Amino acid sequence: MSAVHEHYMTMALQLAQTAAEEGETPTGCVIIDGHSTARTESPVLGRAYNQVELLRDPTAHAEMLAITQATEALDDWRLTNTILYVTKEPCTMCAGAIVLARVPLVVMGVADAERGGHSVFSIFKHPNLNHRCEYICGVLEAPCLAILQDFFQNRRAAGSDLNDTGRVVDAERDR
Repeated sequence: MSAVHEHYMTMALQLAQTAAEEGETPTGCVIIDGHSTARTESPVLGRAYNQVELLRDPTAHAEMLAITQATEALDDWRLTNTILYVTKEPCTMCAGAIVLARVPLVVMGVADAERGGHSVFSIFKHPNLNHRCEYICGVLEAPCLAILQDFFQNRRAAGSDLNDTGRVVDAERDR
């Protein structure tokens, strides 16, 4: 099963690279049909990367865009037989959407111990929610972490700063 997870996480990493090249926080997401989890030919129902800056939309995270694509592909808002692959642990908004969409399994590259929707807020297993997600963290962790670290190091070296929430902003643009 880990080879299958690595296969789809590699797809998500390619999307994260596209995001980085476009100046977006490098997060990629792939959602597959979970009926055939033992092989790498499962249909991809949704794939996206962060597009917050491009779309000027704070909700345009990779997971949100991929969920929309997957629900359209299935013609159902319930993604009950899917697996979601994402390079970085979902934020609270995305984790909430994942729970609402009934995604049964989330495979993450790297955890976000400061702002993660599950690591910090336990959204995937919260007892007051009507759905809970299983999750696996650490699939291709080193390259998922490296793409994030490289992106933010390059942004700092190019004259960008961090704002008060710890996010990189363009110092010239935001003055």
